[in-house]
Amino acid sequence: MKPKEQTYSKSRRLKNQMKEVLTNPYNVIVLVAVVLLTYLIVLPLVDMLSTTFHLAQRDLRAVPGGVAGEFTFYYWQRLLASDLSKNLLLLPLWNSLKIGAGVSICAITLGSVLAWLMVRSDLPFKPFFSLAVIIPYMIPSWVKSQAWLSMFKTPRVGGAPGFVASLMVSAGMPPDAIEKALSPIAYGQLAIIIVLSLHYYAYTYLLVSAALNSINSELEEMGEIQGASKSLILRKITLPLVLPAMLSAVILTFSKAIGTFGTINYLGSPVSFRTLSSELYSNNQSQNTQTAFAMAILMICIASLSVFINQKLIGSRKSYATIGGKGGRSTPIGLGGWKPIITLLLILFFIVGIIMPVIILILESCMLRDGTYALSNFTLHYWIGDPNPDIMEGLPGIFKNRDFKRALTNSLKLTFVNGVFGTIFGQMLGYICAKGRGKFHGKLVEQLVFIPYLIPSVAFGGIYLSMFSKPQVLFGVQLVPALYGTFALLTLASVVKHLPFASRAGTSNMLQISGELEEAAAIEGAGFFKRFVKIVFPLSKGGFISGFMLIFVSIMKELDLIILLMTPKTTTLPYLAFQYQNNNSPQASDCVAIVMFSIVFLVYALANIFGDADLAKSMAG
Repeated sequence: MKPKEQTYSKSRRLKNQMKEVLTNPYNVIVLVAVVLLTYLIVLPLVDMLSTTFHLAQRDLRAVPGGVAGEFTFYYWQRLLASDLSKNLLLLPLWNSLKIGAGVSICAITLGSVLAWLMVRSDLPFKPFFSLAVIIPYMIPSWVKSQAWLSMFKTPRVGGAPGFVASLMVSAGMPPDAIEKALSPIAYGQLAIIIVLSLHYYAYTYLLVSAALNSINSELEEMGEIQGASKSLILRKITLPLVLPAMLSAVILTFSKAIGTFGTINYLGSPVSFRTLSSELYSNNQSQNTQTAFAMAILMICIASLSVFINQKLIGSRKSYATIGGKGGRSTPIGLGGWKPIITLLLILFFIVGIIMPVIILILESCMLRDGTYALSNFTLHYWIGDPNPDIMEGLPGIFKNRDFKRALTNSLKLTFVNGVFGTIFGQMLGYICAKGRGKFHGKLVEQLVFIPYLIPSVAFGGIYLSMFSKPQVLFGVQLVPALYGTFALLTLASVVKHLPFASRAGTSNMLQISGELEEAAAIEGAGFFKRFVKIVFPLSKGGFISGFMLIFVSIMKELDLIILLMTPKTTTLPYLAFQYQNNNSPQASDCVAIVMFSIVFLVYALANIFGDADLAKSMAG
């Protein structure tokens, strides 16, 4: 009887353990999260990889004896080891790596310096500068590209002179001299690196400023007491402490830079400067889906390698775990005689990097003929004009244009719906990651959530277009209908793609809520959902607003992700601006970009004033 009793005891204990796991609401939430993340992230990635090994009907002629759908290495061989490899892969890859490295170096340096000045120094006018430094994050990089072209484009390549070229023409410079002087600045690698650096430095600023805010200034003060100079303190104390945040910023910046498409299209296409992202888009548009997905896999591998290197570097510096909590004291470091000079340089930087692009866009939006800066050429036609067959193919100004009104409605609906749902999911995932830190399920969810960031936005849109253009069936049951051309597809792709940021904001938010509060409520008999509604959610409202703004800003300006998913009924403001620009109506494109930026800035300002929204807090953690 003893063996039976022992067997019964073990089986009963196992049954009770399983019952406890399945009836615990937290475990159920974790299980549901893992299943959904696997379906929405892992399966599309596997499907993308699988697609590159199956022969398409259109390529049967290229593979003698081939059968549509059969396993093949044709696309990888074509990409990696064929006569087309140089132009199809190697040159675009080299250009992508140069852009990624150049932007990372410039953006990390600029963002780190600005973060230190805002957090650690006695810089004057900090309230103004702290808002101004975030504005570039609100302006899409492709809008900055429009402003850059408006300033520097040349008549021969750009079709009309930019502001600088117009001044040169007025000064009597010959066309060849203008082209020679401005073309290297207006288009290609240098222009792309500058524009993207002025956009992506915000990532570094947000991450490094959050890290600096958590460092106890007594560490630096002790160095000063010992006679160390400010530069030595920066190199030996401050820099090592914020290095993990800087390395994380490198990953964010490098991955975004090599995967961006809009800026490459504006500044690279006129001079045939191609990167992997532009080749990926071109192949997708040409229905070369397998080749496009193979390129996307390579880009994911590059981003993953950079993450691996980053983790190794951070891991080797764990001895620098000297960052204090909220009780840490922060004493500003005096800039001394450099204060007025640095303040002036910052004002000039913000004028040139933020105010001037916006002013240029406003001016160009009011120019009847592109590139003519005479007073008689200024008009409000592109804003409120009636249809004129000689202007913009007879389309009215944007405020009288049905396409604009539809795009505005779609953008507002998309951003608010995704902001709410994305923030809710992000807070839930952040709760799992925060409570499960150091545990298997916490690490698993954290890794799954990070995957979308590694996938280029253009490729991510292509994956979802391919996956959800047909009904999703499991065991003969239709789980999801065909979503092509629907608002639901845009929402799904946008929410999942921005989960890394939403989850990071949620994790940062949840880490600030002590677990002792929930434990005390549990002792008093409060259930999981009651604890979440009465304790966790009320305490996380401020972080909820910051997370909402993080997603709102990202989705409102999104172009790369949705460019392959667009239909006339689902057109958004970024895509409408993209269409106007490609149809040689830069003024109308500028009008749309100004409206879009104004909405983002207004919503963020209101959230900041009334809701204490803080993007830096959302990026921390």
